[in-house]
Amino acid sequence: MGRIQIFAACATLVMLLGISISAQETGVREISFTVSMTKPHTHLFEVEVSIRHASNDAPLQETLVMPVWQPGSYLVREFERQVQDFAATDAAGHPLAWEKINKNSWRINSAGAGEWRATYRVYANELSVRTSELNSDHAFWNNTNLLMYLDGHLKDPATLKVNAPAGWQVATGLPQVPNQSHTFRADNFDVLYDSPVEVSDFKVLSFTVKGVPHRIVIDGAGNYDPERMRVDVQKIVATEVELMGGEIPYHDYTFILHLRSNAGGGLEHLNSTALGYPRFGFKIKPTTESTSAAPFAGQQSERDYAGFLSLVAHEFFHLWNVKRIRPDALGPFDYNKENYTKLLWVAEGITDYYSEIALRRAGLVSEKDFLAARAKAIQDLQETPGRLVQSVEESSFDAWIKYYRQDENSLNSQISYYDKGAILGLLLDLEIRKKSAGAKSLDDVMRYLYAEFFKKNRNYTPQDFQKACELMAGAGLDRFFARYVRGREELDYEAALNAAGLRLDISGESDHAQQQSGPEYFGAELIQQGERLLVTKVYAGSPAYEQGLNAGDQIVALDNMRVSKEFLLARLAEKKSGDAVRLAIFRFDDLRLLEIKLGTRKTGKYRIIPVSQPTDGQRKIYEAWLKAHSKQ
Repeated sequence: MGRIQIFAACATLVMLLGISISAQETGVREISFTVSMTKPHTHLFEVEVSIRHASNDAPLQETLVMPVWQPGSYLVREFERQVQDFAATDAAGHPLAWEKINKNSWRINSAGAGEWRATYRVYANELSVRTSELNSDHAFWNNTNLLMYLDGHLKDPATLKVNAPAGWQVATGLPQVPNQSHTFRADNFDVLYDSPVEVSDFKVLSFTVKGVPHRIVIDGAGNYDPERMRVDVQKIVATEVELMGGEIPYHDYTFILHLRSNAGGGLEHLNSTALGYPRFGFKIKPTTESTSAAPFAGQQSERDYAGFLSLVAHEFFHLWNVKRIRPDALGPFDYNKENYTKLLWVAEGITDYYSEIALRRAGLVSEKDFLAARAKAIQDLQETPGRLVQSVEESSFDAWIKYYRQDENSLNSQISYYDKGAILGLLLDLEIRKKSAGAKSLDDVMRYLYAEFFKKNRNYTPQDFQKACELMAGAGLDRFFARYVRGREELDYEAALNAAGLRLDISGESDHAQQQSGPEYFGAELIQQGERLLVTKVYAGSPAYEQGLNAGDQIVALDNMRVSKEFLLARLAEKKSGDAVRLAIFRFDDLRLLEIKLGTRKTGKYRIIPVSQPTDGQRKIYEAWLKAHSKQ
């Protein structure tokens, strides 16, 4: 029987018997990648993967698989769609037969070769923290976007060599292979996939914390102050390290920062993070006693330096929460499909809470601005109808189909596990402090999870998290979790804030009411596009919603008068509750008339203020919580 016939017969037997060949059985000795970029302007990375077996009993067929998602960004993004020009050869360069067996898997008929390689190109022209970009100015990639893994060998080590254009540097969190230029090593593919790479003529800001080196790798120009950035990021790192017990669980850390006019977002990794920020978003906003602007990322119309610091604090805290304190399904990962968990409100929301706590404790945000931001976050949640429709556990579980695919009805049908999770972090923290008479806090919960789960190589479940909170509180918290985490009941802000001698005050006019487009008065959000005034969102339960206005409608007239956004808001401001307005709208291509009776403004501006006479216990909790002194 010829070699090809033997190969075919053996392959058939393998399929019939359903034999699975493990990594240990095949004895792979080396998996190495080379990433080149000979023509950066084409946006095409050139990838070579080389497989060497430790013995001559290599399998007859092997499969390369491209991940379909990037851990930390919970959406199947189908990275394999950018792959082209796939080919495979043996060690002598002779072509090997191969076939694509599903959307992201390539099966190579290696015929038992002890060494073989595959080459392919990947189109990369999308700069975000979860995707990849190559152009004449720089290269950035997540390894999940570029590097295929050998099926059954995710636990195997791998090396990555980068052939960089002349004059470009290489930055990644992976350790360099000694005496090999631009060559790095990963203990396994989870580590490899957790280490993004930047290649460009970038700038570097360096500092140390407890003798451990850190660097900020900056690609792009902007209006940042390098020394101020270096010092402030160092403060954030030092503050969060102390918050988590003082131990630094890495040998070095890299912040990769992209500055572009439209950049934004961050993604956490084991000993690095990728960040994007507007290049001119670093102006310092003055802090005054009367300010009501939220100083945190995502809570203002124009980004500023405080927003950047919040982004850094959030992604760095992920070093513990998610990357080491791992929710049930989040590691080791299945890179082929969704990895469901109900704990993203802890993984992301409580990380958001701690980013703000860290800025306060580092002295980078005042007490007043911290509390103003919390009040605004509470108001934003209370003005989201979806809070009564979706629980925070449901929001976490459905992230794969909802959070990254929001539409005009999302505010009515869902909540963000980031936003509500951060508020629940605040409520849980104060609840634990109250029940333990100030002896314990959410800080102790996070340190406990780190010691009892990460250090014992365990993932935690929703039940584990609740038990950890109850252990620190010294009391049961099932009512809290049943109502607010698993359930959809309104949050009891007053009870939580009272523990620290604070209360929620609602007075004056909210931002929505001032615009006359809030859910309690008119109930629609509008955008002016040239001469067209379009409805973008309609709040469930509002007058606009109940009386027939739809997202997508074009408003052309109010009370028979042609309108712009400015004109409509000005006329609505002259009305009072109970007044009716007549709108002429285009819905698709049809002209329609609507009469909408305006409602009552139910809420004003939210503020968190001190109670009139705080007790000694309340003062103690407040000062320990914010590392500040009560003003009363």
